[in-house]
Amino acid sequence: MTSPYLLPDAYLENLLQEDAPCGDATSFALGIGQQPGRLVFRARYDMVVCGSEEACRMGELRGLRQVGEMLASGTRLAAGSTILSLAGPAAGLHVIWKTAQTLMEYLSGIATCSADMLAAARRANPQASVVCTRKNFPGTKAAAMKAVLCSGASPHRLSLSETLLVFAEHRAFLPDAKPEELLQRLRRQWPERASVVEVGDIEAALRWLEAGVDIVQLEKLPPEAVEKIARQVADNGWHGRIAAAGGIKPENAEAYARAGAGILVTSAPYFAPPRDVAVTLIAD
Repeated sequence: MTSPYLLPDAYLENLLQEDAPCGDATSFALGIGQQPGRLVFRARYDMVVCGSEEACRMGELRGLRQVGEMLASGTRLAAGSTILSLAGPAAGLHVIWKTAQTLMEYLSGIATCSADMLAAARRANPQASVVCTRKNFPGTKAAAMKAVLCSGASPHRLSLSETLLVFAEHRAFLPDAKPEELLQRLRRQWPERASVVEVGDIEAALRWLEAGVDIVQLEKLPPEAVEKIARQVADNGWHGRIAAAGGIKPENAEAYARAGAGILVTSAPYFAPPRDVAVTLIAD
């Protein structure tokens, strides 16, 4: 996958200002700020890289220029591959060094985990999807979503404002409403949205599927339960799709997809280890 979008300059400026609000004191004190040099970012391990465009743009914002080819976000690359090289004054190189490196490491961790989960799921079902929740660290959604999208996965919910997902916590306020009534209410108010309902047991899942829900989200049910529900969907000709959520990770993604969950809902990529980016700084 290629990079879906670029994070705006204002976002990148905030990151740079946070780390170096008054420039690099050490470079200034040593008197090396104007000396020319190069900054080279390489993959320390295999990864799906993300954030290379932002690292390059940070350099441009501090007077640096790109040297040679840059590997775009979404590129799967081998350990040792050069991601990006920048050239310019030492002061600019030092100011962007750690911020650009760390941003790429964290986003590449998310992208790599998401891509690995998607590959695992599609070994069992080529049509399976991996969707990442809104459980990213607050304030990092735009960056996290870029990593998710460039991996081939998708957002589960960009926000509360654009999806209809009925939890038990919603249904607690409507204890006497039947599934058919709630679905009718949702579709009357938001006719262009899919109606999704989260449940925690087989019986509830079957009840909502029979009522005509668009997607039933199975919370923390094992693959064996997913398989039983999927068999009932096929046998009864119900149109509802099955999403598995809660504890979905790279190690079990294939099992859930094989059991019949066409949508795997996960937060695991946000907690994946960063993928190390090695940095070399060279004086010219």
